[in-house]
Amino acid sequence: MKIHEYQAKAILAQYGVPVPRGEVARSVEEVEAAAKEIGGTVVVKAQIHAGGRGKGGGVKVAKDTAEAVEIARNMLGMRLVTHQTGPEGRVVQRVLVEQTLPIERELYLGVVLDRALGKPVFMASAAGGMEIEEVAAKHPESILREPIEPGLGLTPFQARKLAYGMGIPAPSVNAAAAAMMALARAYEAVDASLLEVNPFILTRDAKVYALDAKISLDDNALYRHKNLIELRDLNEEDPLEVEASRFGLNYVKLEGNVGCMVNGAGLAMATMDLIKHSGGNPANFLDVGGGASVEQIRNAFRILVTDRGVRAVLINIFGGILRCDVLATGVVAAAHELKIRVPIVVRMEGTNVELGRKILTDSGLNFTVAEGMEDAAQKVVRLAQ
Repeated sequence: MKIHEYQAKAILAQYGVPVPRGEVARSVEEVEAAAKEIGGTVVVKAQIHAGGRGKGGGVKVAKDTAEAVEIARNMLGMRLVTHQTGPEGRVVQRVLVEQTLPIERELYLGVVLDRALGKPVFMASAAGGMEIEEVAAKHPESILREPIEPGLGLTPFQARKLAYGMGIPAPSVNAAAAAMMALARAYEAVDASLLEVNPFILTRDAKVYALDAKISLDDNALYRHKNLIELRDLNEEDPLEVEASRFGLNYVKLEGNVGCMVNGAGLAMATMDLIKHSGGNPANFLDVGGGASVEQIRNAFRILVTDRGVRAVLINIFGGILRCDVLATGVVAAAHELKIRVPIVVRMEGTNVELGRKILTDSGLNFTVAEGMEDAAQKVVRLAQ
């Protein structure tokens, strides 16, 4: 689950990470009040779940309250397009009004789970304020890494090693090391899957601040953090993904024209690979899980075909816990209810497979039943074209 910058900074502040003084605002009047309260020059930052806001016009400096108000009038309600939002962009519904700071240097800090090591890794780079993916691709040697031992956290030795490695001057090393250890504590405490501060700044008066902050929370651990669930902003998520989550379904929007209904993440990956191998492109995939009911199947199918990019649907199910007859009954019910027009290819194997195929055949609907995964992928790609 992604959260906004102002929410991430509030979490970091709780664990002792220095952050600029700022207030979130949802109206021009609130921006005016926040700018007056902070005083002097402020920065107005659009709050959306995407990077590249500055290049898209979502981060602007105001020399006084009047200019902050003018910026807010243009920014609130605008459709902000960045390289991460896609051409449709995101509507700005709130902004962060924040004090400006005398920046001396911009650095990068991040914590992410390294699945190969089986533990979190703290990353640091002197190349802050730019896309870290670009830095990693062109200058991988500039990214320093320290593994975080579970139960120990980032140690003072490791933090100082990273600080000196980034070239932080001696008078600021202790402050930077303390901030890095606090970041690692915050990452662990909230069960984050990703934490980034870009840029982490050194000011002219030798202080350090998290000037930006990004936190992604592990959905599977949210049951331990009831207070963090409230930070979810449904307006920033794909409506179909939100709808799927209401029914315990996993839905991911993609860019192609073949809708995919599967049961299990591994089967989903294999299905999408075969569609690509056959010359097509998945429009999405929807994982109904191992024990879906007829009602869940109906809802899954409705969500799948609501995607306007879908030109054909591939249903690829291995019936173990989810029996093939249950799947077929749900699909037929949904197809009748929604008056489906797009072609549907079904490949299923497992428990009650013959009964499931008979339900599809006797439905009177135009289902294409495939003999195997490769056959299914080839047929659905042809139909989508």
